[in-house]
Amino acid sequence: MERREDNKKRFIIIDGSSLMYRAFFALPLLTSSSGIYTNAIMGFSNMLGKILTEYKPDNIVVAFDKSRQTFRTQMYAEYKGQREKTPDELKSQIPLLREFLEALGIAFIEKDNYEADDIIGTLATKAASQDYEALIVTGDKDALQLIRPNLKVMLTKRGIMDMQIFDEEAFKEKYAGLEPIKLIDIKALMGDSSDNIPGVPGIGEKTALKLLSQYQDLENLLNNIDNVSGKKLKEKLQENQELARLSYKLATICCEVDVDFKPQEFELTPNLQKLNDFCQKYELKTVLTRMKKVLADKLEVASQNDDAELALNFEATMPVYEEFTQDKIDALISKIKAEKSVSFMVLFEGKVPDISIDMMAICCKDSLGIIRAKEDIDKLSEVLQDETITKFVYDVKMLYHLNLDLKGKIYDTLLMAYLLEPAKRSYEMNVLWQMADIEEEIPWENLNEEEKLICGARHLADLSNVLADKLVDEKMVNLYEQIELPLAKMLCDMETVGIYINEQKLDDMNEQMYKQITALEQDIYELAGEIFNINSPKQLGDILFNKLGLPALKKTKTGYSTNAEVLENLIYAHPIIAKILDYRMLNKLKTTYLDGLKALINPQTKRIHTSFNQTVTETGRLSSSEPNLQNIPVRTAEGKKIRSLFEPGEGYDYILSADYSQIELRIMAHMSEDKHFIDAFCHNQDIHTATAAQVFKVPIDEVTSELRGKAKAVNFGIIYGISAFGLAKNLHISPKEAREYIDNYLQECSGVKNFMHEIVEKAYQDGFVTTLFGRRRYLPAIKSSNFNQRALAERMAMNTPIQGTAADIIKIAMNRASEAIKEANLKSRILLQVHDELVLEVVKEEIEKVSEILTTAMQNTASLKVPLIIDINYGKNWAEAK
Repeated sequence: MERREDNKKRFIIIDGSSLMYRAFFALPLLTSSSGIYTNAIMGFSNMLGKILTEYKPDNIVVAFDKSRQTFRTQMYAEYKGQREKTPDELKSQIPLLREFLEALGIAFIEKDNYEADDIIGTLATKAASQDYEALIVTGDKDALQLIRPNLKVMLTKRGIMDMQIFDEEAFKEKYAGLEPIKLIDIKALMGDSSDNIPGVPGIGEKTALKLLSQYQDLENLLNNIDNVSGKKLKEKLQENQELARLSYKLATICCEVDVDFKPQEFELTPNLQKLNDFCQKYELKTVLTRMKKVLADKLEVASQNDDAELALNFEATMPVYEEFTQDKIDALISKIKAEKSVSFMVLFEGKVPDISIDMMAICCKDSLGIIRAKEDIDKLSEVLQDETITKFVYDVKMLYHLNLDLKGKIYDTLLMAYLLEPAKRSYEMNVLWQMADIEEEIPWENLNEEEKLICGARHLADLSNVLADKLVDEKMVNLYEQIELPLAKMLCDMETVGIYINEQKLDDMNEQMYKQITALEQDIYELAGEIFNINSPKQLGDILFNKLGLPALKKTKTGYSTNAEVLENLIYAHPIIAKILDYRMLNKLKTTYLDGLKALINPQTKRIHTSFNQTVTETGRLSSSEPNLQNIPVRTAEGKKIRSLFEPGEGYDYILSADYSQIELRIMAHMSEDKHFIDAFCHNQDIHTATAAQVFKVPIDEVTSELRGKAKAVNFGIIYGISAFGLAKNLHISPKEAREYIDNYLQECSGVKNFMHEIVEKAYQDGFVTTLFGRRRYLPAIKSSNFNQRALAERMAMNTPIQGTAADIIKIAMNRASEAIKEANLKSRILLQVHDELVLEVVKEEIEKVSEILTTAMQNTASLKVPLIIDINYGKNWAEAK
């Protein structure tokens, strides 16, 4: 913990704009099951937890930019003008940050016409003047100018968890003995490309420090230009005096914003209920666990103050319930055995694999109550494993994670609701209540976690019976009982095991990548003849098309386009292009994967434990989060580098991959009964070569790689309802030529054409489409008067039966393979499912047996008109196995 000076009170001011931005790019894109981006919140909470734990502030506040228009843009319109628009994925998380800070009881301040820096400067200097120990937390070096007695700056470096504290001594050591306030003079001379402060062209930091060491400040320097040595330097200063003075004003943080330093308004006053609700709403279990630990003392006091008020507000609506303590458990168990049914819900905390039960709400007929003690919950194991007792539950996968071994008839309201309405963004109790159309009104939104648990347990049986009847009506009982319910246990096992990642290799690759990126930056600057922001399309466009004179292939509203397509077409025009493409690739690799994966390694297991989301996608496919291991590129060099970090854990020899071969095209062949596709697959022909021969009317042995590539694009494009425009873009051809390809394809593959037409017609009639196993997807927009919405619904109608059936098939295969591996008493185990691929860690002696099990389970899952084929490979890491 940082030592306080003279026992002074500590006031911490956080630069919310800077830290939020850094947090966003430090972690890979993470989303809740409803698709809400949360990675910036998670990264911000990690930083905040570190600050609260190590620096124990008496007062704390977060300052934020309100808009890009400030008094500085009035002085200089181009100020920060080169900065790209804030990504929507980040912008959408700013309201979440407000919610999060409100739950924590942390003040959040923003002001029209000012930047966060100005609010920070004002509050920090006022606090320091009142003998507080002020500490600014930011990623922006501009704040270093504020350093003075009682005021330090904590600067984040790489990522957000690597921080360095600057006081007056540390600043002087870094900046040639100058006082912190002289940072303004330094910026006035050298400028700041990140803020688009011009400075004096041609003067860098080294020259600026040398000049200020000699002349003390900017004004004295400008008044003595004649004494400056060096003709060119003297000319630069003479010609750009006003620009330097303007830069000085732009770089100066305003410490006179109309905001008062009132310590009582900046006290940390967390609200446990709001924190619980926030983290549950956005599925931030790790954040909740950490914050509850960090704020344990304050939360305990806050919860005591809230209890009386909550009791008064909800006394009239809450059912009567009791605490099932040790002396009452035996009687409860006897009643459950007699009734042959039990309903229960649990409140849990932590993230897999460190998850634990907080409490359980349980209901058996007229017995309703809460069990808190772990040893009392353990006593229920007998009835939970009794196959004659029916269990009504919510989220059976999490119950398995809590070591509650359920057997017999299980009604999981979460899974049943998902099958009935897969388009729902949430399946919380208030949503299920509406789905089941139960008359009793419950103010779910006003209940705290314990009350929701009680009301949920009390009504689970009613909910389950209604949803189960609907499953019967919609012919999805087998889908629930044979696929989704057993899959929940399988996913629990996979999440608990996790996958080992070589942390040392990750660190080495990260460091190597950093050096490569730095070297590429220098190469690019040298080729460009100047330093500029490579990540700024505006600055890059100016360098490439104005300074270097390369042909501008495409223009946008804001200037020259520098997207990947444009640069790839210019690859031979100048050596700088290849360097820029390499820089972008490596930068994306580092920021998206390497930096993010490091933060998600469990310190105890040394493995990454992703969450497999069973109730998110409308097609039935699984998704993965925290982290998403399903979006690592498969065939790119960068994807292979990332996959090479995943290795077998201790006691295992290889990573093994079992991957379906072209499963969606095989399903399309079966569903469409297209003779061309069926013949090709049954005769083990390369489907894309066979399609090219058919569509382009050439002998199969004369199909070129180019024709095969075009056929492949059409094959997969047809599945996803691709338009002529989309195909033209993919193949770099004209829309007219693309339309001809599609027309020829559908003419030659008449079965596919008829299938597409019939499935859309059926969707119009029924309002939904189904997979081979009866999974439904409702398409209300299929009859929309809006052409775009209707066209999208038609594409979904074509794709869902194919993609959804593929999802069903691999789920069945997972269940069968897992069961067979356990029955054979093998050590090898399944770690991941990545769409059509299963990833396992195996021991050498079991490879042959595991391969046999996978082949049987995966290739015999469904009886199709064409064979299902899998490819099995193994290696010392995931990349080698792929």
